[in-house]
Amino acid sequence: MPLPRTRGTALRQQLAELRGPDVPAKALDARALAALAANPGCRRRAILDGAGVNKATLASALGSPSAFGQSQFALTRGNAFEAKVKADGGAELLRLAHEKLDPAAEPPAHARVPELTAIGPEGRTARTALALREAGEARGEWTLLDHPMLALDVAGSPAFLEPDAVVVHPDGSWTVVEIKSFPLLDGSADPAKVGAAARQAAVYVLALEEVAARLTTEDAAAPEVRHTILLVCPKDFSNLPTASAVDVRKQRAVTGRQLARLTRVQDIADTLPEGTCFDPGRPAEELTAAVESVPATYAPECLAACELAFHCRDRSRAAGAVTSLGRSVRAELGALTTVPDVLAAARGEAGDPDDPTVAALRKAAALRAEALGAAACR
Repeated sequence: MPLPRTRGTALRQQLAELRGPDVPAKALDARALAALAANPGCRRRAILDGAGVNKATLASALGSPSAFGQSQFALTRGNAFEAKVKADGGAELLRLAHEKLDPAAEPPAHARVPELTAIGPEGRTARTALALREAGEARGEWTLLDHPMLALDVAGSPAFLEPDAVVVHPDGSWTVVEIKSFPLLDGSADPAKVGAAARQAAVYVLALEEVAARLTTEDAAAPEVRHTILLVCPKDFSNLPTASAVDVRKQRAVTGRQLARLTRVQDIADTLPEGTCFDPGRPAEELTAAVESVPATYAPECLAACELAFHCRDRSRAAGAVTSLGRSVRAELGALTTVPDVLAAARGEAGDPDDPTVAALRKAAALRAEALGAAACR
């Protein structure tokens, strides 16, 4: 007799049907989670990421191919630099962790590097949790976890995350390590790239905190997850590794709050028309209808974070949505959600004159007309 389907099993089956029966799931990584948290109101991205849809392939099938993503050269360079940092059992990485984060501790002369291989992401997640528990019990020693697997609940669906490394200090606390191929020039780097790395690391910190909470017992408190991460980069224009301690408390708080605001994937899936499927192999008309059945919240920032940004931008512009002008503009315009509504209010053709937004638009239109008239006279 078959086992009864639980709610979790039913959701996984539903998401697989949305993705397509023969389409493999694309893992949701920390970079995607950070981007999702930056736009928590976008139900389209939430359901596509939750179902494991490859948005780059989907965008190409829709006729709006994405330019988002890393180049193959950057990936190769990053992998080579990471291998250099982790050579000899991670000796250089641990030296940097000791120097930048924990100089008062004993130097990591003989660090532990546990084996984390297991079958499937669930098996690797369990093996990582066991290794973290064992490292916490071995007080006084340094431990390096190379590519551990962490699980984080996102809108009711598990996301499996793989940080570059996690260091367990002799006092039992845990630190996330981010290894990037962009350089640190005289001890500083591109603020935009550092900010992106910090947001990505904040996702790992949240996932580690969930692991720490599960390891709490009556006899032992939860291990400390440090909110200062180790960012390892090439020094100046060389390939020599250097590091910087980056405080991610702000990014962790913002990301945690935004992820908590996400509509649950189950709730979004239940509102979709029967037969909805995002399989890129389906006819273009059916695929477009499936994507358009889920509302999106487009903003110009999506161009740097989402593979579907070009498609959503075209639809947003065609609808005259003010969000295509930016979130700050949208916030200033209040109840006026389309460009035609804004222009009509500015011209006095629509809108409540007592509304401060409408009054400001009309005053701005009058000033513009006055300036243009004066310019024409000159």
